[in-house]
Amino acid sequence: MVGSVPMTSTVPLPRRPVDPGAPAAGLRTGPPAGPEVRARHWYENDLGWPTVPGRPLRLRTGVRFDVLDVPAEAGAKALRHLAPGSPVALRGDRMQLWVAAGSAEELPGLLAWLEWGTVALDLRALGAGDTIQAPPPPAGTAVVRSGSVRAGIAREPSAQGAAVWLRPPGPEREVEASLPAMPAVPAAPPVGREGSVPDLARLVDTVAAQCHRVRLRRACAGRPADRRDQPLAFS
Repeated sequence: MVGSVPMTSTVPLPRRPVDPGAPAAGLRTGPPAGPEVRARHWYENDLGWPTVPGRPLRLRTGVRFDVLDVPAEAGAKALRHLAPGSPVALRGDRMQLWVAAGSAEELPGLLAWLEWGTVALDLRALGAGDTIQAPPPPAGTAVVRSGSVRAGIAREPSAQGAAVWLRPPGPEREVEASLPAMPAVPAAPPVGREGSVPDLARLVDTVAAQCHRVRLRRACAGRPADRRDQPLAFS
């Protein structure tokens, strides 16, 4: 009797039924990233800016940049001293101007050199150890020119004081190259100030003058109408 040769079956084995709830192969599992997750990724990965854990999302200053926090009316007058890629944010009636890291430490000496050291100014610098609220990443990166900003009026005012971008940072990581910096302060006060002063000095000088104007205007508005014996002069 000739031995029988085993035959190899070509019929595939039964497959397990497909589970409708199981994720398809190669697809991402878990819930989609929310706006805050995407915002944190944009700041940390696209811009290289360190953030603070927790909510709401906040940025660390003093690492890649510092921030000048000024009245929006004063900040609008200083936009001409900023490069087109220099970020600017609005938060309520305040404007936040991005400047080079280390500028917060330079500010007191710079104000004294510009002869603003003894004047009360509504001007604050955020540097090492400080944080600011992170504006949501912009849907577009259109730059707002200084001529299109009216003093004291925020374009697209933020809800409940939330920060929003007025001039968002560009897509490149080297945003810091466009920030106003102060490499060195001359020994003598400037003559004419405009044209020969480093960018940070021109920016601070303009902001300080506008902060002083705002303060005097508010003080003048609070005086009784019949008191005109000592009018306030705007410097």
